[in-house]
Amino acid sequence: MDAFSSSSFLSTLPISFPKNKSPSPPNLTILNVSSVRIEEKTVTTIRKPTPQPPEQTRKPPPPPPPRKAAAVSRRPAAEVSLPTLIFNGFDEFINTFIDPPVRQSVDPRHVLSANFAPVDELPPTECEVVEGALPSCLDGAYIRNGPNPQYLPRGPYHLFDGDGMLHAVRISQGRATLCSRYVKTYKYEVERSIGSPVIPNVFSGFSGLTASAARGALTAARALSGQFNPGNGIGLANTSLALFGGKLFALGESDLPYAVKITPDGDVITLGRHDFDGKLIMSMTAHPKIDPETREAFAFRYGPMPPFLTFFRVNSDGVKQPDVPIFSMPSPSFIHDFAITKNYAIFSDIQIGMNPLDLLNGGSPVGTSPGKVPRVGVIPRYAKDESEMRWFEVPGFNIVHAINAWEEDNGNTIVMVAPNIMSVEHTMERMDLVHAAVEKLTIDLKTGMVFRQPLSTRNLDFGVINPAYVAKKNKYVYAAVGDPMPKISGVVKLDVSVSEADRRDCIVGSRMYGPGCFGGEPFYVAREPDNPEAAEDDGYVVSYVHDEKSGESKFLVMDAQTPNLDIVAAVKLPARVPYGFHGLFVKESDLNNL
Repeated sequence: MDAFSSSSFLSTLPISFPKNKSPSPPNLTILNVSSVRIEEKTVTTIRKPTPQPPEQTRKPPPPPPPRKAAAVSRRPAAEVSLPTLIFNGFDEFINTFIDPPVRQSVDPRHVLSANFAPVDELPPTECEVVEGALPSCLDGAYIRNGPNPQYLPRGPYHLFDGDGMLHAVRISQGRATLCSRYVKTYKYEVERSIGSPVIPNVFSGFSGLTASAARGALTAARALSGQFNPGNGIGLANTSLALFGGKLFALGESDLPYAVKITPDGDVITLGRHDFDGKLIMSMTAHPKIDPETREAFAFRYGPMPPFLTFFRVNSDGVKQPDVPIFSMPSPSFIHDFAITKNYAIFSDIQIGMNPLDLLNGGSPVGTSPGKVPRVGVIPRYAKDESEMRWFEVPGFNIVHAINAWEEDNGNTIVMVAPNIMSVEHTMERMDLVHAAVEKLTIDLKTGMVFRQPLSTRNLDFGVINPAYVAKKNKYVYAAVGDPMPKISGVVKLDVSVSEADRRDCIVGSRMYGPGCFGGEPFYVAREPDNPEAAEDDGYVVSYVHDEKSGESKFLVMDAQTPNLDIVAAVKLPARVPYGFHGLFVKESDLNNL
């Protein structure tokens, strides 16, 4: 019996348990039972009782073995108000009869299986370095964000819908501690205080007109009753992290960023929702770009209402600059990421978009438009308005993530490197069928000509570079190998310069994690980040890796310069780290300044 059915089953039994206690079985210890079926109070296959010692000498039964896939713990039951009981009843009705999770992509029994299952919070806990030694340049913290639902879903659930949880490895003088904490968003706090989900899942909760109308009405009723205030945000902060303006942010593109900090002992603290002194009133991207030389952060937001795209920046002091609305985008597009050069920002208007009319046909408001021709937009990054925005049609070019971009030919040519999704129609529903090939896109600003060149045929995504090379020409890319996505079976190193000579595959280094082992997005950490003369690949690639056979999670440190990405250090983690999204390394000096 899985976690979902067992929890539902236990809730139907007429048994009450003390708070903070796990349910104990009925007192049948005098029976040797090989098969028990609870049905109309009957017990079958009962063997002859065995002699029992006196009660005072009887040894307690051994505790049950731990579950391999830990689910979210059940909090002690709190007093439930009458409105909450009514709303939860309607929610159960919607999930059971109107919109049950029949599709695999939103069935929580599938989506939250194996190492996608949520885990409990973990306070700072010391780890064991089981191989090699941690380099001194890793003094600081590697933090990775990802979805981890606070409560097991009662209805449809998409991988993108979980509450944000940060898994941080704090490293100091060769020792490491792990801490896993939820980002204490407004949504998280509201649902924790009520004791059940309140705000519907955005990616899975609005498929079809009837389901959308029902959940929309229920959500409105909850808001009107005072259960939550939509003005305080409904975001999850579950996607990525960014360090700019002297603050560390947990990000999700449906809300404002949440400021967080790492304490000296490795704990993760949420400081609160950040609106840049009231200058950011709506959401922002989970992928801002930080120029390593100017320390400015460039960002944007997108949405279903005009303007569908808005560009802005935050200066090095953390002060947000005025919005630049982009009205030349005629329909809402799914713009998850973008790129910058020294003078430009580059956006992709892809075939994935938001179309509320699809609800009339029982579909999701987010889907693909096969007849749409993808475009790439280029705007000066210090533009005051969109008058200098230029769009270039690029048939077949659908990117969700951008790796980097730079200028050539005295600024007359823009080059962008990004994974192009070859089967875009499967992006939201069947990620296991998605294949993304890293390509180099070249835009001639004088002639308007656009050229595409594949860099590898492997299924690659979550590509990263040495952060010091953002917005300028880089040679190396480190990307995750989909096997298939969203599982990641290894990491590869690409040499982009190979493409300048011929059409060979650009992979020059590779490490596969082995049978049953899967990791996450790699991240590059320079060995000497303050040395301008250091080689671009003189550093380490880090990632979490989980062994599904043993149930053990590790933090791996790999030598970025070696062909096999040799393991320099492996840290055995004291708890399972689920698969997630994007991470960030923050060096010790930056942690101390937060």
